Amino acid sequence: MQNENSDNIVYSGSILLKNRYEWKYENNNEFFMNIHSLGLITGLLISSIVQADGAPANLRPTGDTAVWRQNLSDQAWEENIRKQNFQDREIIEGVEQTILELKAPILAEDASFVPISVHTKIPQTDDLYIKKIHIFVDKNPIPLVGTFEFTPDSGKADLAMRIRVDAHNYVRAIAELNTGELYMTKSFIKAKGACSAPPPPGSEESKKLLGKMRMKVVGDLVLGKPNLMQLKIRHPNITGMAPLKIGSRVRPPAFFVDSIEINYNGKLIVKASLTFSVSMDPALRFYFVPEKEGTMLVKGTDTKKNEFSDTYKVSLDS
Repeated sequence: MQNENSDNIVYSGSILLKNRYEWKYENNNEFFMNIHSLGLITGLLISSIVQADGAPANLRPTGDTAVWRQNLSDQAWEENIRKQNFQDREIIEGVEQTILELKAPILAEDASFVPISVHTKIPQTDDLYIKKIHIFVDKNPIPLVGTFEFTPDSGKADLAMRIRVDAHNYVRAIAELNTGELYMTKSFIKAKGACSAPPPPGSEESKKLLGKMRMKVVGDLVLGKPNLMQLKIRHPNITGMAPLKIGSRVRPPAFFVDSIEINYNGKLIVKASLTFSVSMDPALRFYFVPEKEGTMLVKGTDTKKNEFSDTYKVSLDS
């Protein structure tokens, strides 16, 4: 079993991290140079050549493989994901989009635990609020990571979590307002193989502690204002594509948390529909506005129809 400190979820800057996979944005250049050994560079070049053979001629790399991969990711979005999820609805993006921002590492240290965070730029009010945020990873086997529903009682529709990224591609966040408008932001991440990687250390412990939760308010509680809350649910979140161990042909079926509902004093704060693109031991940061002290109630289910719940007393003294 891991010690308590090594399993803590920490918040650095504005990103949800696990400290053994900590990412510091100010050290991007140093980190990038350290990790790119000659062997890795060679492997990436060979991989790009192999993948290029199966790509359409107009999308094959001609010099800048990063641009080529971005084009492939955009193509997957436009031709499949966007049409399936939003049909012909207008999605505002680029310089015209001022509703939300997505932060993620350019190069993932561990593709199975990639920290991302969504930051919104409007308050949640009764007249105008973000009703849903959809998270997609273009080239994942199931592109949808999750759909998160919010209410004015959320205070802010910000999110932070850890996800699996299966290939070099874009991660996208689409905000849907209560008035129906859609706004999108995206971030390109270099990562590979998360959905088919063997279970990480600690997965057996997560099975034993299935559904156990930890919650806490981050910082001092302030009544009447948005407060940041942290939630972690123990669950192996098996993709169904990964062998039990390297070299094994045994692949256990998919088994993951598929829904979470969070209420405070009887009012809905966040409701999420999830896929296996969420990392093992789902961890989530979100906001809520407590008008008074009370109780946070979290309920969840998984794909084997297990149900689990827990409560957390929110008080000025805690």
